Amino acid sequence: WPRPPGARAAARWGHAGVLSPLRGCSHPPPPGLSQDTVLGRPGANITLRCWDEGPGNVTVSWQVEERGRSQRLPAGNALPLHRLRHEDAGTYSCFVGSRRLRSLRLLVQEPPETPRVSCYRRSHDHDVLCEWPLRAKPSPGTRAMLWVKQRFTAENATEQRCRFFSKARKFVCRVKVPRGADDTKPLLVSTCVSNGAGGAAGEDKIITLSGVCPTPPINVTVTALEKAPQWLRVNWSYPSSWDHRFYWLRFQVRYRPEPARTFTEVDQVTTTWLDIRDAWRGLLHVVQVRAQEEFGHGTWSEWSREAVGTPWTDPRDLTSEMGLFSSQFPMEDGTYGLTLPPELFAEDGADGPIVEASAHSMASPYTFLVAGGSLLLGIALCIGIVLRYWQLWRMGGWQGAKPEGEGQHVLVPLGPPRPPLSDTPLLSPPLLDYFFSGQ
Repeated sequence: WPRPPGARAAARWGHAGVLSPLRGCSHPPPPGLSQDTVLGRPGANITLRCWDEGPGNVTVSWQVEERGRSQRLPAGNALPLHRLRHEDAGTYSCFVGSRRLRSLRLLVQEPPETPRVSCYRRSHDHDVLCEWPLRAKPSPGTRAMLWVKQRFTAENATEQRCRFFSKARKFVCRVKVPRGADDTKPLLVSTCVSNGAGGAAGEDKIITLSGVCPTPPINVTVTALEKAPQWLRVNWSYPSSWDHRFYWLRFQVRYRPEPARTFTEVDQVTTTWLDIRDAWRGLLHVVQVRAQEEFGHGTWSEWSREAVGTPWTDPRDLTSEMGLFSSQFPMEDGTYGLTLPPELFAEDGADGPIVEASAHSMASPYTFLVAGGSLLLGIALCIGIVLRYWQLWRMGGWQGAKPEGEGQHVLVPLGPPRPPLSDTPLLSPPLLDYFFSGQ
């Protein structure tokens, strides 16, 4: 029988099978792939051939093994596969009768994603890390490289192999920084990712060694301060990658009460603690911290893990029973006083009862006894007054109903009646004439 061709038919592509490698960013197939391996892109059309030249009266059959199961395919020396899918990957074998002539391994791979690299240093005494994230896990045999050289110089670039971290789903490259290197000189960084389906080059990036990006602060805790219902104390520590004996950091803190989604931020914090003085009483608060080099060189770190805490609450305070939502009013001394539920701010006619709140502690039983006794005494006094007036009204009504003259006595005057004052003039007529004459 004619022997199958060697390297010529090892990876024969169809009409749309191959992606031309990008100029300056390609390499031969990875050494881990054999000559009988065929690489195909999803959606492409390829043709697998058992041999290039052979007798035309020989019937060739195909069989594919994928995911532990076998499947018979149409017979013929050429096996066309249209619009490849990831499920089409597997081992394809051609037979003449029961004799296996050859086997081809088909890999369906996406071309590599274009790297969008970002470089930083965790501190001034660490190497430079360049990384870029991926949307999906790269195909087997994908290789990523990075080149670094000083800008505006003719010296050769330093090549670095990048490593893929599956958990973080990103490539990371480490650039060694020689001791005593000038932090102000710019460096030119180039990246390249390639696999059997092609290659992709990232945009050149200019970096400086002075730009640092610390890791997030650690050990973030939130504690309540006793007898301070609107205060929370936040503590944190420097990241382990930063030597704070020689270099300092400045911090930014953000916090929000649950279930709000908007954060309040506090900038320019140079200590490793902060007192929050406007927390909402009785509510759970979420707090995060991030760091930056003290003089603003570089970028901010990622936010730390969320830490939670609730302000101190007096167990005798009625506001602890008001629910999760409250409304606070600032006092003259800068603190917050009475806490009221939102129902008190509803418009007239709104559904639901209106609940009154008090910022004082619960009254003792003696207070209720004194108030009840005073109320009873007032009620008894009112009843007595009403009864008294009712009796007087009855007596007055009976006297008005008696016959005229019955039970009445006529009073006889003891002397002649005096004339009324209006009948006696204050001044006699002669005196009036003298007064008005002007004499």
